[in-house]
Amino acid sequence: MSLTDKAIDEIRELIRSGALPPGSKLPPEQDLAAQLGLSRNLAREAVKALAVARVLEVRRGDGTYVTSLAPSLLLEGLGGAVELLQGDSVALRDLMEVRRLLEPVATALAATRISSVQLAEVERHLDAMREARDDVEQLNAHDVAFHRAVVSATGNETLHALLEGISGRTLRARIWRGLVDDRVAGRTLAEHEAIFNALSARDAALSQAAALLHVSNTEQWLREHLRSGEALSARTTAGTTAGT
Repeated sequence: MSLTDKAIDEIRELIRSGALPPGSKLPPEQDLAAQLGLSRNLAREAVKALAVARVLEVRRGDGTYVTSLAPSLLLEGLGGAVELLQGDSVALRDLMEVRRLLEPVATALAATRISSVQLAEVERHLDAMREARDDVEQLNAHDVAFHRAVVSATGNETLHALLEGISGRTLRARIWRGLVDDRVAGRTLAEHEAIFNALSARDAALSQAAALLHVSNTEQWLREHLRSGEALSARTTAGTTAGT
């Protein structure tokens, strides 16, 4: 562990112990360094790293504060990190697998907690999907909003932040699916209608089953097309090699 890593851990421990609760202001750099037994340079580098991680917020002319430490804030970087994996087919399959593990359970939980207002929001996104069935990008945008509204109804901010990061990554895969498969709009709408109907009935088991079917169908399609792409790439490479 580097000295900077140790400095980061020291500040994190102050936050974990409650010595620096959410929203509190850190001591001036010189005082913080003396309190932790660090050099000012190390304290400065640790603060910068924790600011990038959204644990701390540096306010120019005011000082450095501990953020709210809300899951949505701390996990905000997940989507960006996942986007860096967009060219990795193995990572994409892994992410779809994680979505399959989490989203159906989240949908079941939403069925037990969703309010009438939240259910109406889900229905609005479903109606928008119906209207946009011939516009792939709009259809997928409303698809994402539909699932976001469902997961939001769980009231679990951590779960919402995790799935938000993953779904952002798989949006392009869903758009791609719509572009190459002209039958997908009808199937997508039918699957979303089944999820909405199960939520309307406040049936957790049925909601989980409907969401699992939907995510599994998407995952199966993606795996098949990734395999086809890999096979095509392998044949192209072999043909190019044979010709040289």
